[in-house]
Amino acid sequence: MADELILETRGLVKEFRGFVAVGGVDLAVRRGEIHALIGPNGAGKTTVFNLLTKVLSPTAGRILYAGEDITGLKPAAVARRGLVRSFQMSAVFPHLTVLENVRIALQRELGTSFHFWQPESSLGVLDQRARELLAEVGLEPYARMVAVELPYGRKRALEIATTLAAGPRLLLLDEPTQGMGHEDVDRVAALIQLAARERTVLMVEHNMNVVARIADTITVLQRGLVIASGPYAQVARDPQVVEAYMGADADALGGVPA
Repeated sequence: MADELILETRGLVKEFRGFVAVGGVDLAVRRGEIHALIGPNGAGKTTVFNLLTKVLSPTAGRILYAGEDITGLKPAAVARRGLVRSFQMSAVFPHLTVLENVRIALQRELGTSFHFWQPESSLGVLDQRARELLAEVGLEPYARMVAVELPYGRKRALEIATTLAAGPRLLLLDEPTQGMGHEDVDRVAALIQLAARERTVLMVEHNMNVVARIADTITVLQRGLVIASGPYAQVARDPQVVEAYMGADADALGGVPA
């Protein structure tokens, strides 16, 4: 079982001046899966993400990644090991082109991320890989477009491309479909499935239609505690989950608003 896991938390706790935001979370993410972390607003989902990526330090508990205890590591050290996160808000350079955004994300491969005096031409060797990543997320035709001109859904696709440029083994996506229309939601859901072919995905997501469609495993948080974990069909009929979301009949979970 341990060999199947890429990420595990044991008794993860985070307190803020006496308020328990995360109250002893045990999480097990299997390699090659899309694992969704869901729950009502204020359940502790983003706090868990912040703990996993070392934005926050846990009050108690352990975080194991690829069998290694990373609880005490700094954020950069965790990212270098292949645990890479995107955030709720689209984070791209708005006045650079789509290609330039991905090329900057790839600079780590050259070791020139902070060599601001280098001419732009020195980054040309990254163009081919940047275009491959853009093609992977359906943005290659937009390579020369300034990022600010992209529709919102395609900005999120660009953010996924820049995140993939970091070479993640485990990709953490925080609300990847937030604020999108139906067409963009479908596009990004398909991109997540595509990304998961070669890596593991852990995502926080409110859109239950997306979760039901693409997640292999779902973990439900309520008030900082895990109340259920398993396939969607199983979790959707768990009485605690139904009560947490709806306070209604089990069959209603599929209609939980995004």
